[in-house]
Parts: sequence; structure tokens; C-alpha cells
Amino acid sequence: MLSITSQYLARYRRLAGDRSDTLLPVTGAQRRFVLVRSLDPSGRPDLVPMFFAFPYGTIDPERLRAAARRLAARHTALRSRVGVVRGTPVLSVPADPDAVVTRPDLLPGESPADAIRRALASWDAQGPAMRILLVSDEEREEDILAVVLDHAACDGRSLARIVDELGAAYDEDDPAATAAPEETHAELAAYRDAVLGQLAAEERAETPEAAAYWADRLRALDTHAPAPSPARVPEGARPSGAAQARLPAHDGGGVSFPGLLDACRSATRELYGTDRTVPLGYPWGGRPAGAEPVIGCFLNTLVFPVGTGRGSGPGPGPGPGTGTGTGSEGTADAWWDDLDRADVPFDAVVTAVRSAGSRWTGGLDGLLTVDDDTRRPPLKLAGVEGREIHVDGRPVRAPFALSVTQGAEIRLRMVWDRAVLGDETAHRAFDALTHALRPSDPTVR
Repeated sequence: MLSITSQYLARYRRLAGDRSDTLLPVTGAQRRFVLVRSLDPSGRPDLVPMFFAFPYGTIDPERLRAAARRLAARHTALRSRVGVVRGTPVLSVPADPDAVVTRPDLLPGESPADAIRRALASWDAQGPAMRILLVSDEEREEDILAVVLDHAACDGRSLARIVDELGAAYDEDDPAATAAPEETHAELAAYRDAVLGQLAAEERAETPEAAAYWADRLRALDTHAPAPSPARVPEGARPSGAAQARLPAHDGGGVSFPGLLDACRSATRELYGTDRTVPLGYPWGGRPAGAEPVIGCFLNTLVFPVGTGRGSGPGPGPGPGTGTGTGSEGTADAWWDDLDRADVPFDAVVTAVRSAGSRWTGGLDGLLTVDDDTRRPPLKLAGVEGREIHVDGRPVRAPFALSVTQGAEIRLRMVWDRAVLGDETAHRAFDALTHALRPSDPTVR
């Protein structure tokens, strides 16, 4: 029987025919985003926004529009539309590269953050993958610039590059200059080759042995978060809550990924109770060997079964407050074994687990992303550095999502869906997480 990737490629080739320059295939990671969007009653895509505050009047809107157009012309993924054509997920590439830059007007009594949330909520899935919002905050004498991307066309590793290139395009001497057609065509060819290379890697990875591994690894999974209910959201409250903390860095540097997974066990225990196995998703992977460094989505979503019992799961966690930062030996070993099968696409993993009799449908009870502070340069426009800010209260795809930024210190942010988790429970979970990650040196406060 053909693998899921092989079946997808066959459908794509029949559909694209001689339109391979305007209709491109998508990776397994992108297929997951398309599937999740199709299951959302509102058709809401996953969005990746970056927010920057600049001194009022610093930004030239016309120069910003020209810079956005140049960036879109240089990168296929940023100007394209991810969608479904005759049941097949594809990336549609427009003939004329363009980018959307808008200045939402504030409604009576509306704050700048409210206007941004409203604009993001009305995102049209038929538009380009990158859009820019510019909102004035007269009270703070600032302009808020939001660079927003459809997650189906942008992986986390691309964000720093997008910020850097947008600033460089803004600073070019001729604001009306556009990318040369041959540059645009060359990048499109490189993007197509990279995607096909990734799909080839996924096709090779879909072996019976890998399917059996994931079926056994995740057979205990179920979705343990309560079903979303708008009635749980307090009247007048925004759909999501947020918490953040800054912790001292560990003496040995950043917290290892197994250490973060073990710390997540402390949080999920507070959220979902003990003696459960909770599906925690995280991005992992990279571009195929030899592929050009194109902007796009090449990170697969892996699933780690987090056992919430003390001593359950792939190995006992370090326990709250130990602050080892390394993770238990069992967690580390299981994680390394997972990485050996990281190229198996998400939909193939779910199919394998379901075929083994599990009731798990692919839903994730939590999301974890990790970043390196040195890889997040500030956005600079004409020499003025924007201050990165957060606009909270936006919808969350999973019951909770945790982001960890490591550098001179550890920065933690957790957001949660109030229709699923109560604020009190979420804050208790976040406290447990920070306690588990705090360095063990008793002199550190």
C-alpha cells in the first residue's frame, strides 16, 4: 500500500499538470496546518505574529509597503496562499507578487491592542501568507507594527530572517525598487526543490517499522483536556489568558530539551491530574540536506507523551524544584529515539496510532516552542530599533501553549484557552513549571 506521502504526491502531480510554477506541493508539516484549519468551524488559520513598538511618526507607511512588496517578491512562501484544490492541499503562487499592509482604524472606545486583535480575527485565508498591520497608539506616542504570517507558510527559523530582511528592504535607497524577475523565478525554483526534497525524505521515512514504533509509542494517548465551552469564559474576558516569568540561566547554559519536557510534566499534572498520558506537540526538524535556505515551513510537529503520574511516562521526571535542567535519563533516551523517526509526517503518525486501536485523533493538549535569544534580532527601520511587545488575548489553538526563550536568562510565556482551562488552574500550572525550571542553587532567588 502506498504511503500517505506517496498518495499525496500522486494527487498533486495529477492536479498540477503543467502548472508547477503556480501550484506547488506542501510538506507534511503544512498539511497538518491545513487539516487543523479545515476542522475549525471558523476556518481560522494558525497565525504567527510579531509585534514591535516604534516612536510615534517614525515609520513611513509608503516605504513600509514597498519593503513588504520587495520581501514578498523575493520569497515564494510569503506571497502565496495555502489552500485546498479539489481535496488536495497546495500552495498557490500568484503571478504578481504583492503584500498586504493595512492601518486599521480604532473603533470608539477601542485600544490599539483591541484593533490588532480585531484585525487578526478577520484574517482572510484567501490572502497572502504575510501581512503587516500598522496601528497608532497616541496615548503612548508609539506606532505598533505587527508582522503576521500564516504558520502554514513559515517555520520558526524563518522569523529572524524575515525581520532582518524587512529592515534591510525598508532601508534601501530606492523605496520603489522591486526584486528582479529572474531573482523571483530563481527563488521559486529553489523553494519547489526544497519542498520536493522534504517530501522525498518523508516518503522514505514512512516505513512499516516507523509506523509500528509510533503506534507503540503513542498508543496510550487520549485527549484529556475538557471540551471547549464558551460558557467557561468570564463575561467580558478575552478568549485566552497569559502568564510570563524570567528566570536566571543555569550554570551549564540553557535548559536541555529533555529538561523542558520533564518540567512540562509538572505543569500538565496541575492541568489534567495524575496518571494520564498527555499529547504535547513541539516543532522539530530542518530543511533537507542540500536544499537552498528558502523561507518556508519545513519543521515537523512531533508528539511527546507526557506522563503526569510521578514515575509514569518514559522515565521519572526530576520532580518540582530540582532545577537540573537536563531531564531524566528515561526522558532523554525516549526523546532521542523519537528524533530518529522525526521525518514521519504528522498525519502518518496519527494514522499509525489509530490503526493500533488508540482513540487519539491527533489533538494536542499542549504546545511547546523553544527559541534562542541570539536568533531573535530586533526589527530596525532606518536605524530606529523597535521594541518587541506582546498583544495577548488572542485565540489559542491548543488548550495551552508554552514558549521558552533561552539566553542570558530564561524567559517563559504561557497562554491558555479560557474556554478549556480556568485562570486559577492555569496559573497554578505555570507556577509549577517555573518552580521545576528554577536553578537548584539555593543562593539564587
